[in-house]
Amino acid sequence: MNWTSPSRSGRGAGDDRRPGPLDRYAAERATGALRGPAGCVYLHRGAVYCVECPTAPGVGARLATAGRLPPECWRHAESAAGAHHRGGQFLLQQGWLTRGELEVCQLSALLDAACFVLAQEAGATSFARGDAHWLGVIRPVEAAALLAAVARRQAQLDRLDAWAAADGAPVVPIPPEHPGHPDRPPLTGRQRWLLAHADGERTPGELAHALGHSAFLTLLEVRRLAAAGRVRLPPPAALPRRRPGAVPHQRRARDTAADARVWHLPDPGALETTDPDVALLVRLRTALEENL
Repeated sequence: MNWTSPSRSGRGAGDDRRPGPLDRYAAERATGALRGPAGCVYLHRGAVYCVECPTAPGVGARLATAGRLPPECWRHAESAAGAHHRGGQFLLQQGWLTRGELEVCQLSALLDAACFVLAQEAGATSFARGDAHWLGVIRPVEAAALLAAVARRQAQLDRLDAWAAADGAPVVPIPPEHPGHPDRPPLTGRQRWLLAHADGERTPGELAHALGHSAFLTLLEVRRLAAAGRVRLPPPAALPRRRPGAVPHQRRARDTAADARVWHLPDPGALETTDPDVALLVRLRTALEENL
């Protein structure tokens, strides 16, 4: 799974946040689907009742991994929802779930997905008026309250930004007896649970989907574990090696009379990287090597 963590630049439902498309359609009390780069937000009379995002496990996945509802029952409810989008009511009528179970699971999945959809950098969005989710309106949430909740969660993540390298890396536990970390804080129940399922191959996002657990909380706990020295951070990426002759000899002219140095950046075509930040670092390094 391609893991994408919430963006720092989009963290804001705070007082300095600029109003976005969700604010606009909420103020209009619109009904429809607001689609953006990270997912889709469904509104009913301006309130949010469903958020879908590939990063976060949905309601069906959570219920299935918890052993509460087989996937075939969830698919049956989707096909039986009909034009009036009564999939949730169908689940309740069949006695497969209680209303409390459905509401709690729906709200948990909604907030989890919103942490990724509403915290991403601004991008192109479209609004399809009248579009509805097949599950129907279970427990809507005011848009302002949802944005505030996303901002609070994003602030938690930002305080651990120094360990963001763990977001997309396999979760590799460090043994308790590791000599480099003798005074680590005790683990919480959720952290012990995550470490027990970490196989050294799955990323936080993959663990969240495999366990049917909140993707955001998994990401947050993995960062906390990294900060406490409980999981390994990936090694920093090395700069690509410079190709010989990146700066042609004829471009290294000097004013011999004044013994002044003339600085030249390396030939961009000689770099073997598509990352603009890495390319800039390599150019600066090459300039230093060739002119000092």
